[in-house]
Amino acid sequence: MAASDSAGDDSLYPIAVLIDELKNEDVQLRLNSIKKLSTIALALGVERTRTELIPFLTETIYDEDEVLLALAEQLGTFITLVGGPEFAYCLLPPLESLATVEETVVRDKAVESLRAVAQQHSPSDLETHFVPLVQRLAAGDWFTSRTSACGLFSVCYPRVSATMKGDLRSHFRALCQDDTPMVRRAAATKLGELAQVVELEYLKSDLIPMFVNLAQDEQDSVRLLAVEACVSIATLLPQEDVEQLSPQDIQNVLRCDTSWRVRYMVADKFTELQKAVGPEITRTDLVPAFQSLLKDTEAEVRAAAANKVKDFCQNLDKAHQENIIMTNILPCVKELVADPNQHVKSALASVIMGLSPILGRHNTIEHLLPLFLTQLKDECPEVRLNIISNLDCVNEVIGIQQLSQSLLPAIVELAEDSKWRVRSAIIEYMPLLAGQLGREFFDEKLNALCMTWLMDHVFAIREAATLNLRKLVDQFGAEWAETTIIPKVLAMSRDQNYLYRMTCLFCINVLAEACGSDITTRLLLPTVLSMANDKVANVRFNVAKTLQRIAPQLDQAVIQPQVKPVLDKLNVDNDVDVKYSASEAITGIAGKLTFFLS
Repeated sequence: MAASDSAGDDSLYPIAVLIDELKNEDVQLRLNSIKKLSTIALALGVERTRTELIPFLTETIYDEDEVLLALAEQLGTFITLVGGPEFAYCLLPPLESLATVEETVVRDKAVESLRAVAQQHSPSDLETHFVPLVQRLAAGDWFTSRTSACGLFSVCYPRVSATMKGDLRSHFRALCQDDTPMVRRAAATKLGELAQVVELEYLKSDLIPMFVNLAQDEQDSVRLLAVEACVSIATLLPQEDVEQLSPQDIQNVLRCDTSWRVRYMVADKFTELQKAVGPEITRTDLVPAFQSLLKDTEAEVRAAAANKVKDFCQNLDKAHQENIIMTNILPCVKELVADPNQHVKSALASVIMGLSPILGRHNTIEHLLPLFLTQLKDECPEVRLNIISNLDCVNEVIGIQQLSQSLLPAIVELAEDSKWRVRSAIIEYMPLLAGQLGREFFDEKLNALCMTWLMDHVFAIREAATLNLRKLVDQFGAEWAETTIIPKVLAMSRDQNYLYRMTCLFCINVLAEACGSDITTRLLLPTVLSMANDKVANVRFNVAKTLQRIAPQLDQAVIQPQVKPVLDKLNVDNDVDVKYSASEAITGIAGKLTFFLS
């Protein structure tokens, strides 16, 4: 028996060490111990965890923020360690203390854990233990506890009695009218979440007045959060009740708020609000509001509204869609095309092409085409890029020929832009342009441009141009590649600059896969083999890598007599990296072709 007691004491020794570490002066040791709390709890058992460990943690809650953060996270996963859902309430005291600390991230993590623990409470435990905790936090002296309380109402509200629900709504109303802006901000953030679980009757009688107050708050940081709540509430209301959300005073807040940040938030959430309120309120209230946002004095607001032009127009009632766009939206769009701010023009350019399918061929040619052409000549490269990247929308409606003559100068300018990221972006759209402009136009106007990129001084551009070739071959076929692309690529193998000779090898790597065995064996392989004698070690290094890469595409009959001797020669090269690369290639090819090493 004595031996077994001794064994038991030995097994608890590490636990004693961990508990000592919880009291240690070294923060790192305390943090490590907190992260091993589940080990301590398992060793102690559920009863001792409830009666000893949790009270100990509650009493020693004052610590460094990083330790408290780890503790708040750990406690959220402790339900099974205290005996399951029926004892979940034991975790509330330490989490309540953590929800009142000054550091925001600790409070947020404590609230997250409290929400997880609340889900495990039975309805009776919620009323007995959890709701009183919410009420204490909501009535706390410090704003920290009141802000934390805002995040807890929605998790307990659906599962408590009607009387308690009324009490919770009263507490939340008080938080919406709190003297401290931080508390009102927290309430505004969680109002939409609470609206999801409140009965429709109380949504209309209690929560809408709360929203009205928040939407008229003196602090713009509160008003902008109310915008999001507005969307949530409008989504939940039946159509006949949505009008309650649109009294003139609220419309004035949404349309003409003195703070640009609030107007920006309205613009950002506008299409969500549009879907929530339906076509009637959209026509009477939201169309004028959207016009105001498109003409706003602040560029950030105009840019946010411009971003929503396509979605807003798409969501309009089909019976009035064309009339509203032509009468109300298009005049604003025409002004934005010439906006002094490049971010506004860029935002508009990213969506304006999407109006073509909505307005149809006639309106596109008459009204939108001049705007597209203006933006293709814009001084800002992002504007031109955004137009080019969305050409498919116009191509479906009127065909790209209407734009082709204006496209070419814009593409050439972008291709030669001093910023390499702009050049990189236009390369990405080249396969799309090739497909829409057709092979003949591409060969005549853009083929030379694609080859020029292969000799760019920036590696990222040469790499992008190489991948672009592969996509073009996929688009136009191997026969086109043989006559148009491959001769120019192979000519680079004789360039004076070794970087371009290496680019030739990179191109061969991607072309071999796209062009197939015949072209790879007949045209590409001889060039690769001839480059094995290059004076630059880096080129020889890449020759070995290329041979390994293209081997699966080669006619098997040429591998033994042509490829193997070259790799054997590179395998005894003076340069150690070349030898390594050749050795890897020999092993790699041998793994796929058993006759290779014989």
